[in-house]
Amino acid sequence: MLNQEELNELQKIEETYYMLPILKNLDGYVRNYGLIKSLDYLHAVLLESKNAVEFLLDERVKHSEIKDKAQARKSIAGNAFSSLIKYIFLKLKEEAILANNVYITSNPKKHHLIKDMVTIYVGDDTQKPDMDIAIYSVTNEKLHRCFILSLKTSLRERAGQTYKWKLLLEIATSDSSLKEKYNIRYEHDTLPLVGFATVNFYNEINQPQHRGMFRFFDCAFIGKPIESDFISNLSQLPNFVNANLL
Repeated sequence: MLNQEELNELQKIEETYYMLPILKNLDGYVRNYGLIKSLDYLHAVLLESKNAVEFLLDERVKHSEIKDKAQARKSIAGNAFSSLIKYIFLKLKEEAILANNVYITSNPKKHHLIKDMVTIYVGDDTQKPDMDIAIYSVTNEKLHRCFILSLKTSLRERAGQTYKWKLLLEIATSDSSLKEKYNIRYEHDTLPLVGFATVNFYNEINQPQHRGMFRFFDCAFIGKPIESDFISNLSQLPNFVNANLL
């Protein structure tokens, strides 16, 4: 059962202008494959929605609602991927496939339960991961477990930032001499799980410099129906959440 804040978030996604054709395409995959399995087709959903979104952008340019179509297009690509995951997550929770005490946020760096958890100190400076959403569980009104996810439609942009933060986290919570050398500190009792998800628009995941990166994550996902020994189908995300956050 969704609370009012979650219902508002679901409505916001459904009413966002560029999400209208995207959700329409998603609905076709949900009917054919089911809600969970539709996560494996987010790559197809986004590609099939491209022309309809372009039309909407043209209309907004025509009516002076946006000025820079290229920038708007770039923003939509990332936001739509995040919104699709949030939308399906909320629908799964609505159907009781995910527990009531599990939540999702697209603003983890400012979330009152999460912001301190994702802070690593290096001397007098702080390092936070490049993360787009966080899925977390709450017990007795306190944070129980948390899984932070970096979402990328392409691995070309900032794909390595999150796994480098993960390495810092492991140094900060180990007996490594590097911790003392660089004064690396982590001051939270609960360690977050760290993951990565992509739709791999440019078929980059098998490139050696990218493939090795996935080993550093607690889990990595792809929104395509492929078989791989180093990245999981995105439809495995609900199982991962249920297995690790409750």
